[in-house]
Amino acid sequence: MVHPQIIQGGMGVAVSGWRLARAVSQLGQLGVVSGTLLPVVLARRLQHGDPDGALRRALAAFPCPAMAGRILAAYFRPEGRPDGTAYSAVSMPNASSSGALIELTVVANFVEIFLAKENHSGLVGLNLLQKIQVATLPSLYGAMLAGVDYVLMGAGIPRDIPGALDQLAAGESTELPLDLAPSPSGATPPAPPRLHFSPRIFLNCEPPRLRRPHFLAIVSSAVLATTLARKSNGRVDGFIVEGELAGGHNTPPRGPLKLSLAGEPVYGPRDVPELDKIRALGLPFWLAGANATPEKLAAALASGAHGVQVGTAFAFCEESGITPALKREALALVRSGEARVFTDPQASPTGFPFKVLALAGTLSEPEVYAARARVCDLGYLRQAFARPDGTLGYRCAGEPVEAYERKGGDCAETPGRKCLCNGLLATVGLGQRHRDGDEPALVTAGNDVSELSRYLSPGCNTYRAKDVVHALLAAPSPAN
Repeated sequence: MVHPQIIQGGMGVAVSGWRLARAVSQLGQLGVVSGTLLPVVLARRLQHGDPDGALRRALAAFPCPAMAGRILAAYFRPEGRPDGTAYSAVSMPNASSSGALIELTVVANFVEIFLAKENHSGLVGLNLLQKIQVATLPSLYGAMLAGVDYVLMGAGIPRDIPGALDQLAAGESTELPLDLAPSPSGATPPAPPRLHFSPRIFLNCEPPRLRRPHFLAIVSSAVLATTLARKSNGRVDGFIVEGELAGGHNTPPRGPLKLSLAGEPVYGPRDVPELDKIRALGLPFWLAGANATPEKLAAALASGAHGVQVGTAFAFCEESGITPALKREALALVRSGEARVFTDPQASPTGFPFKVLALAGTLSEPEVYAARARVCDLGYLRQAFARPDGTLGYRCAGEPVEAYERKGGDCAETPGRKCLCNGLLATVGLGQRHRDGDEPALVTAGNDVSELSRYLSPGCNTYRAKDVVHALLAAPSPAN
């Protein structure tokens, strides 16, 4: 297998959509679709009327027309969503999600991969978060039905995913363990909870045999890479080695959390990946986090890496899903030298540090955050916990504080938590409208956002994915 040198980061929600992945894939590199919240993304895009017909074209290709028809009937609005109205609700995922939500999840992932791969032979990947467990199996199956080439997964220890890919490819039922948050009552369910998916039951027929995609685990240490290589329940095909300079979620520093004077997590020598040990595993690996220059690519190759993963540079190109207005504001700050990224130790309900780009009118501003009413109406980052009777409940540190406490959560975990689900949807123009106004956006970027001007030609205020790829593949500057 000839792997690409450049992997485009899988930035959610819908920043790495099918248009961006397709553009990168057609340039001979690995275009990646973010699988985060795709059921909500598809439902809301259909409510915009699908003006270019792309979504309906992909739905027409889904192997079960009745399912596609049910989704169209539920969400498609030919005239678009009337101004000032809310989006129709999509039910929140849990360990026993409704059949309608499972259908929507499978179909949404199929649609995104189908469109990213349409009419060309390039490679396309799907990026998922281990933290969002309940949607994983139907997401994988929908992407595999569309012929996804790679699955990338981080934000946890995805040791059960390789085996699940093997079973789904063979049309067999599969299951994953469901992690539980601590229960203050000490309650436990009667049996360890498992997440199940059966292709045969889902399709109501003999399932087809599918091509098993390559699996790349996103890791931050040689210890985790070694564990996954040796103890996963199937084949791991390689690693994305991600450092703390990357956008989105970062792995917390090892040891007790220490904060800088600016309030950011302090990383030290123990947090630097031991590339010699990762290289000794004999599997391909890519370096991620502020590696978007020809010199960094050359250095990665010299270290034994197969190439680099690049996110931020693609996040603000024309093909990405971020709204044009937010891109313009971000690039204006870049040109003025005022672009700032803060590694927020509290923003994410997952507890992982999360990179936040400072932009006016977004949740990066304390007054915007304070004015937003806390609401959890999407639920993808909720954690499962055992109630006193052994049944499962769900809570999120970003939901209303009283609700979190009522479910056994510690109120000390709630200050500063941001609703990533709603904020990231607003970043791509799909924010919900409430009675008190629209959801504010939340923009994430890596530390090298200040370097984006390298892709802007003189007199131009935007750039394209091809500009990033061509810049990366240019000859490195001679060393001084």
